[in-house]
Amino acid sequence: MNNVFDPTTVAGLTSRINSLTPATIPQWGKMSVDQMLAHVNVPYEMVYENKHPKPSWLMRLVLRAIVKNKVVGPAPYPQNSPTAPVFRMKGAKDFALEQQRLLDFLKRVQSDGERTFEGKRSDSFGPLTAAEWNVMFYKHLDHHLTQFGV
Repeated sequence: MNNVFDPTTVAGLTSRINSLTPATIPQWGKMSVDQMLAHVNVPYEMVYENKHPKPSWLMRLVLRAIVKNKVVGPAPYPQNSPTAPVFRMKGAKDFALEQQRLLDFLKRVQSDGERTFEGKRSDSFGPLTAAEWNVMFYKHLDHHLTQFGV
């Protein structure tokens, strides 16, 4: 799997993100391109911003037992996979703003590096290795960029 801590991977993702336009249509799913960009920003917001509610202890237990391996494991996401409510986007989003935020988040993750993420606590899954953070970030973003044909 590509590594979001590697400048070459980030350059490739940046190129793919920059090839999106407000008119890009999905190959599957219901989200518009602006909603998708806002959607893929959520994991980074959970790391860098305090804008999403933290799961309850019971929900964290369920997420760790049932969801964690699907999110941080190597198997790709199936098309039209269900998503948590915090990831569901309603209404139009500002394409340019969401695109730039995503590019900035990618640069920040790459700049912060693996050391910052080794053992870093996820609100949903508890402490993760840098490799698990990488899989979570890369796999989710790659899935949705592929959804939009880039």
